[in-house]
Amino acid sequence: MKELLSLLAVGSIGLSGLALLWGVALIRRGERVWHHRTMLLATALAALFLGFYLARWGLYGTTAYGGPEAWRGAYYFLLFTHTLLAALNAPLALYVISRALRGEFASHKRWARVLVPIWLYVALTGWVIYLVLKRYGVEKGSVTF
Repeated sequence: MKELLSLLAVGSIGLSGLALLWGVALIRRGERVWHHRTMLLATALAALFLGFYLARWGLYGTTAYGGPEAWRGAYYFLLFTHTLLAALNAPLALYVISRALRGEFASHKRWARVLVPIWLYVALTGWVIYLVLKRYGVEKGSVTF
């Protein structure tokens, strides 16, 4: 079950990044209706990721880095930037979506240009972290209640 939750989490965040890219391409082609639908799909997939990630974390605990010492600094830098930007991503995404739903497209567009690179970075680094921990992870144990 642990591996299934991990795969569902990493799969959903990866698909959200792909949907995000598709949504950007759609708006550049002037297809507003499909852009809107695709971006809501990207948001729903990101929300699914959060649910799967939190379920895995709650049921099975965390995994520590146990790889080569020479990579430790780079790994923790990647993890820190990923975590920081992931924490910013959700409220920023909600803000950008709310601007679009209110018809405030100038503000929506301005903030979307900030959000899209952050979202893509979080999705991509999530995959990298998953692959590193799959290879070099050390189980720290489950959360006790």
